[in-house]
Amino acid sequence: MPRVALYAGSFDPVTNGHLDVVRHAARLADRLVIAIGVHPGKPPLFSAEERLAMLQETCAPVAKEAGCALKCITFSDLVVTAAQRESATMLIRGLRDASDFDYEMQMAGMNETMAPDVQTVFLPASPAVRPITATLVRQIAAMGGDISGFVPTPVAARLRTKFAGKAGA
Repeated sequence: MPRVALYAGSFDPVTNGHLDVVRHAARLADRLVIAIGVHPGKPPLFSAEERLAMLQETCAPVAKEAGCALKCITFSDLVVTAAQRESATMLIRGLRDASDFDYEMQMAGMNETMAPDVQTVFLPASPAVRPITATLVRQIAAMGGDISGFVPTPVAARLRTKFAGKAGA
């Protein structure tokens, strides 16, 4: 039976931290599903289609190198429902620090109650990417800062384009 893992997030934008988690998760699974949560009350910087394209472009080579099949999707329901729909038995969650751990433990408990067949797997962030958040990347990019150390090159280009001509960029 193939090991299928689902890694959910907003990925707005894809960061080097996300790639770090994908690199580790691709070694654990035969198929990795990266799932973009779409929430109408939380307007993203990039559209779902743009985020899917960024994930495919940046994560496919990482998954391929690990011998893992990759699929990128969107979902707007519960993450455990998306996992079950994709036949995933693992939910991948990246941890940067203790505050992530506390929050993720609560989520893991709730998810296990709703879907006992789906196991949460925590992957610690590599030291170099621990401080990176998509929120901080967006803020730095919006103010014209150098985000090249925080995101893959194609994502940096998309951010520069997105903020070109805006105040502070």
